Amino acid sequence: MASTREIRRRIKSVRNTAQITKAMQMVASSKMVRAQQSALNGRPFATMAIDLMSRLAADSHEEIHPLMAEREIKKRALIVVSTDKGLCGALNSNLFREVAKYDPAATVFIAVGRKAAQFLARARRKLAAEFSYHDTPDYADCRAISRFAQELFLKGEVDVVEVMFTRFINTLSQRPEALVLLPSGSIESKRARLKPEVKAAAKPTDEHREYLFEPNAAELLDRLLQYLLDFEVGQLLLEAKASEHSARMVAMKSATDNAQQLIKDLTLEYNKMRQASITTELLEISSAAMALG
Repeated sequence: MASTREIRRRIKSVRNTAQITKAMQMVASSKMVRAQQSALNGRPFATMAIDLMSRLAADSHEEIHPLMAEREIKKRALIVVSTDKGLCGALNSNLFREVAKYDPAATVFIAVGRKAAQFLARARRKLAAEFSYHDTPDYADCRAISRFAQELFLKGEVDVVEVMFTRFINTLSQRPEALVLLPSGSIESKRARLKPEVKAAAKPTDEHREYLFEPNAAELLDRLLQYLLDFEVGQLLLEAKASEHSARMVAMKSATDNAQQLIKDLTLEYNKMRQASITTELLEISSAAMALG
């Protein structure tokens, strides 16, 4: 049975751990608010960009753009967007469980985040490239990932490029999803990637609206398509960051609550042992007094 000294030592250790997890919870909470707002703010623009790209494709009156051409899938590339750090609950575990379902012989993997690179190395998957990104993903991060995927697709090394990331639902819920980045699909499939309320708000009321493009739709599509794909990657990174900070905040809050409960249990055990020790001493004193009397 543990002594009172050992219990005091355990209480001190758990209290120190609780202070650390509480500080991490506060940091994750402040980052979570900014990341969630960034992810939500980008969704309406993403819908508008998808509408514009669809209209450009319809009005170009030329052959299908190389980045939109569909072909038989023999080889695929999977961009895995994970976190750089742990302590975010089952966020990465749930993501990697979905990644493990892909056939390693017919898939080339691209790691975005340190945890993804470590997982793919342990699983002995073919890693084509590894990227990192900041807490607030900038355009350079998105562009590097997008252009590498476009190069693989245009060279014919892969027939489809998918992105496996964690979709932000709310603070308590995040869901791993796989979305097709290339070839660029139809407007309806891309709209399905966004929340229903955003789709309804962003969908044009006039399906017969006419547009005038300068210099022309085909040239504008060629220039705009790459930028829109860069932005689409950026939006997925924002979703992943919002999910990461939300999951970490919840995990650290749970750890802090568990530590506080453990401190209460240890304190109760410590007080019981002290009371038992005092009672024993009183009985010994009483017994000795009675023996002397």
